[in-house]
Amino acid sequence: MKLPRNFHRPLAIGAPEPYRELPVRLERMIHFVPPHIEKVRAKVPELLKEVDVVLGNLEDAIPLDAKEAAREGFIALAKANDFGRTGLWTRINALNSPWVLDDLTRIVAEVGDKLDVVMAPKIEGPWDIHYLDQLLAQLEAKHRVAKPILIHAILETAEGVKNVDDIASASPRMHGMSLGPADLAASRAMKTTRVGGGHPDYKVLSDPAEGAPRAVAQQDLWHYTIAKMVDACAANGLKAFYGPFGDFSDAAACEAQFRNAFLLGCAGAWTLHPSQIGIAKAVFSPDVGEVLFARRILEAMPDGSGAVMIDGKMQDDATWKQAKVIVDLARTVAAGDRGLAAAYGL
Repeated sequence: MKLPRNFHRPLAIGAPEPYRELPVRLERMIHFVPPHIEKVRAKVPELLKEVDVVLGNLEDAIPLDAKEAAREGFIALAKANDFGRTGLWTRINALNSPWVLDDLTRIVAEVGDKLDVVMAPKIEGPWDIHYLDQLLAQLEAKHRVAKPILIHAILETAEGVKNVDDIASASPRMHGMSLGPADLAASRAMKTTRVGGGHPDYKVLSDPAEGAPRAVAQQDLWHYTIAKMVDACAANGLKAFYGPFGDFSDAAACEAQFRNAFLLGCAGAWTLHPSQIGIAKAVFSPDVGEVLFARRILEAMPDGSGAVMIDGKMQDDATWKQAKVIVDLARTVAAGDRGLAAAYGL
């Protein structure tokens, strides 16, 4: 086990110093683009005005004969745009694939200084993170990359979920984690073909009552996994994300899944279709009324101690901490959204 004093040392001579704390960035949606399609790349300048993160996807949904084109398309996309406040990520191919080494060596060599995060699929344990950590450090040193490239792990196997705490604490390079429901469902032998969301057969019934129909409540297939991921991330200062919601025709269900994840502690979600961008922006920005009430709590208890009554409800140090979470997020949102900044009074 690595000694604590060595944990934040660069893993290669000349690599940048690892972050002690994650950079404060707004990441309500991670918007996936297929970079091998030229007309999609052409839309990126306009997309940058709408999303918090642009991710060039190299893995699932990219045909096998388009893998190299996707990689080169991502490099072209990165070079062609000034990303400003918008994050630039890529999802590399799986670590056991024949493309991943070229993904990393080509991208870091060409656009390493622009790249914020590498999203790594099918992470199963800390050993996967250690491999990426060492390789990225060597590539950063070789190409004189000035800031560390972070790692974002996708939880999409049963083994990865089992090892979630060890994955979260594997490296100071860790950014966060996302739920990968489709592959995870297959890994667990779950009987569903849906990508995220609920299932009408996963439900509970009320007890029978004579002469009355039994009430039915559909349950959330992913509640346990998201909560476990959020705990692992929160304990290690990382960010948790809801992954893909595959039914683009059901905006209401998408919003419900995103909102459940937001309330549980997720920072954002993947958006795979333009119609999901507005949903993620609305859901993962705190409610104006909640922000205004949270500000009243902080103003009534400036040092966070004691107890006060506001609108007939007791507020103490615990609710002060809850209020601070909401106001801190609101400040981050307000920094990039003038309309919400005015609504929040920030």
